[in-house]
Amino acid sequence: MFAVLSATLMVVDARLTVLQSVRSQLGLIVEPVYWLGRLPVTLWESATQELSSRNELAAENEKLKAEQLMMQRRLQKLAALTEQNVRLRELLNSSALVDDEVLATELIGIDPNPFTHRILIDKGEKDGVVLGQPVLDARGLMGQVVEVMPYTSRVLLLTDTTHSIPVQVNRNGLRAIATGTGNPERLELRHVADTADIKEGDLLVSSGLGQRFPAGYPVATVTEVVHDSGQPFAIVRAVPTANLNRTRYMLLVFTDPRTPEQRAAESAEAQEEVDRRALEHPDAEAPVEDAPPVEAPAPEAAPAEPAGAEEARQ
Repeated sequence: MFAVLSATLMVVDARLTVLQSVRSQLGLIVEPVYWLGRLPVTLWESATQELSSRNELAAENEKLKAEQLMMQRRLQKLAALTEQNVRLRELLNSSALVDDEVLATELIGIDPNPFTHRILIDKGEKDGVVLGQPVLDARGLMGQVVEVMPYTSRVLLLTDTTHSIPVQVNRNGLRAIATGTGNPERLELRHVADTADIKEGDLLVSSGLGQRFPAGYPVATVTEVVHDSGQPFAIVRAVPTANLNRTRYMLLVFTDPRTPEQRAAESAEAQEEVDRRALEHPDAEAPVEDAPPVEAPAPEAAPAEPAGAEEARQ
């Protein structure tokens, strides 16, 4: 019975439009049932999509954080490279102003003893480094090599208490001895007369005496001059021009690899050789014979005057 009724309704609905309004009303009534039936599926899809989006956002956030850290690290490295580039350019400009042969070197270690001012550099005997070789940075003298190893060397800084260097005032040539105080920011000038012409702000340069440091390199700037009428010597303090506790790149100056004793011995040998040759050949330098007199050229004749010039003067 129900099967026949259903088949009849299907045929009528398919062939005729009589039941169209009824079907529309029935669809309106059944729509909430459809919505309730799909509600669990819709909620599940929404929850799945929400969780998926949240996980994707969390993963993307973590990725962005990692990229940010990488960029910050590169930025820090870039800042360090920029500062290093500036220091190397200053060192390059300094080497261009130095007439002697130089070799760039880098600081690789510091003496842990707080009472000594020594540093370790990455150049040694294999690079031609010798004892007593001067070391300077972009601003001035730093010290000298006191120990040479095959691939590294130790440098004694100017401010070490055992180090002294002959200097002179760049303004007037006044000579003195600058001695280390153990303070990386201070040198002292010893035995400077109380009446000496030295004042605050004077630049001290190496004098070249002692044949250890080449002359003319900046050493320190006078910061304080104390005069005491009861003392024969003034108290003179100065600050090194070089950045002793901040410089990383330096220059090794190759002036003359011979020691002062070797230079003096070779100079004495050369003088003895000259004297010996003079004794063996006393007439080696014979006087030069008088050259034959050279006849003076005859004076040139004056150009002839044109005809009628004499009559015109009369």
